[in-house]
Amino acid sequence: MLNQSSHVYGVTSQSAPAWVPVAAPLAMLTLAAVAALLPALRAGRLGAAEAIATGQAPRARYGKLAQSALGRLRRLPRPVTIGLAAPFARPLRTLVTLSAIAFGTIAVLFATGLNTSLVRVTDAQTATAIGQVNLLVPNPLDPGSAQDTTAATAIRAQPGTAHAVGESSPTVTVPGVAGQASAHALLGDASWVGMDLIAGRWFAGDGEIVVNTAFLTQSGHTIGDTVTVTTGGRQGTPRIVGEVFDPEGHQKATLYTSWNTLGGAAAGLRIDRYDIGLTPGTDRSSYATALTGAFPAPPPGGPGYFADAPTKGERGKTVAVALIGVLTLMMAFVAALGVLNTVLQSTRERVHDLGVFKAVGMTPRQTIVMVVCWVAGPAVIAAAVAVPVAVTLHRWVLDAMARTSGTGLPPDIRHVYSAGELALVALSGLVIAALGALLPASWAAGSRTATALRAE
Repeated sequence: MLNQSSHVYGVTSQSAPAWVPVAAPLAMLTLAAVAALLPALRAGRLGAAEAIATGQAPRARYGKLAQSALGRLRRLPRPVTIGLAAPFARPLRTLVTLSAIAFGTIAVLFATGLNTSLVRVTDAQTATAIGQVNLLVPNPLDPGSAQDTTAATAIRAQPGTAHAVGESSPTVTVPGVAGQASAHALLGDASWVGMDLIAGRWFAGDGEIVVNTAFLTQSGHTIGDTVTVTTGGRQGTPRIVGEVFDPEGHQKATLYTSWNTLGGAAAGLRIDRYDIGLTPGTDRSSYATALTGAFPAPPPGGPGYFADAPTKGERGKTVAVALIGVLTLMMAFVAALGVLNTVLQSTRERVHDLGVFKAVGMTPRQTIVMVVCWVAGPAVIAAAVAVPVAVTLHRWVLDAMARTSGTGLPPDIRHVYSAGELALVALSGLVIAALGALLPASWAAGSRTATALRAE
């Protein structure tokens, strides 16, 4: 993972600090000691006679009401009602099992949502370049010039072209913004531009601008306000109609608008690139290569026409998604081990009960069903707890990431869970519980009746 990350960020190597291999085992030992402290104190206070008399059976006062209530549900098979009532006999152990399942379910839900959000952020970062492909020109062009006509003709003739606009990227002066703000003035119909919006709408004509979060923060304006923008000595008072998602802005105030809003040629605007939208199914890299080849080769060492397919964030997303996947699998595996541990312990303790059930006719399949039902109830409760916690954690992490980048977040990036998806992924808690309980359930089903009855 570190090697892949090094490649993405263009550094020679990455490694964990030297203290990590020492601190991590010490932290695990401390955690294990803390976890063992409570049962150790109880064991230390337990007298020998009490321990021998009590044995491994749970105290009689626990679970009586649950067993009685579930026993009246005649429509449910008896192995199911026995299994569902069992957790009430050991409330503390059930709480541990519930916690293990809840943590695993939270990890799966959180990772699923974060993965979806990162994919959408990457798509938005690519769209930040305005077009799917950008044609960079060797020298700024005047609209309507021979060079502009040649470039526009080559773009229209290229298979896969759906839309194209010319762009000028001047710096502008705005009251309240430190230094100068970046601007993107688009020449032509830019209604197709699909940049993600946090709020408001895309500009629909002259006199309207769309800005990033940093612009609003620094200038103190909000959507609907009119601002004074100075370009090339010419002033305009456009109105802010939308806030655009600009994670690559690095907290620099940026605005997007039409060519005429910033004064056009009179303000010194010239085309420095063309932003191109493609038809569905067109490969961006192949299109960019073909478009570059449609222009004469530049002189040795000189600039020429070059088409680029922006891939902002895609390699970083690959590393992040892979890391999320690894950590999710680890968390789910640890949760399953926690369930396995508690169910195996319960199965060992209830071996006498299992022998009695087998003696009165419980089949191996019914035994497996009963043992799996031991964790079914806690799994359902864990899922009910995990869903709101995972959704809250997901939004908190995304907001923290956005604050670091100095931007807000569009609704489609923050709200990635549908009700159906939440219900489906929440079932992962049941899957984790069932997988953890399956091994001890199989052992219980395969044990002989006489052996079980003699176990104590």
